[in-house]
Amino acid sequence: MRKLVVYTLLSLDGVAESPDRYLFNFDEEMYANLSRVIDAQDTVLLGRRMYDEWAPYWTTSTDEPFASFINGVRKYVITSTEPTQPWANTTVVSGPLTPFVQDLKARPGRDIGVHGSIQLARSLFDANLVDELRLLIAPAVAGAGRKLFSDDTSLRKLSLLRAAKTSSGGLLVDYEVLNPA
Repeated sequence: MRKLVVYTLLSLDGVAESPDRYLFNFDEEMYANLSRVIDAQDTVLLGRRMYDEWAPYWTTSTDEPFASFINGVRKYVITSTEPTQPWANTTVVSGPLTPFVQDLKARPGRDIGVHGSIQLARSLFDANLVDELRLLIAPAVAGAGRKLFSDDTSLRKLSLLRAAKTSSGGLLVDYEVLNPA
């Protein structure tokens, strides 16, 4: 079965929204980590909000290694309405999320990634569909903004798979999500 991996940039206080506000230096270790994450993926799930923000930017971007990856990878946008901005390799999914993702995970292939898409990541986590969290924690406190987990997220256990410090003081932390039986 394929893994569903949520890759997220966070401030030290858990804010995931607008990482450009608190992530000041994307260093070599962070780029290597990003490459490691995306090299293992052949599918990406995006929420509508992230799709609308990313499609106009990434379709013309030369910011590597992510531009080649996100433009070439199979993308599923979870939304009830058709996006107006076209983006190669994109399929709109408007039906129920859980059975779609369960079916996608059962298909052959590499990891399924979720990048950004805070609300989608929350929904997948709450539905026990997330297998791993790969977090880049910036050495900054954002103070305000949407967090990866809401206040009503139920208690879940995680198992540390990897932790590394970067030259700019960031943390790269990978966790296996121990889904309840």
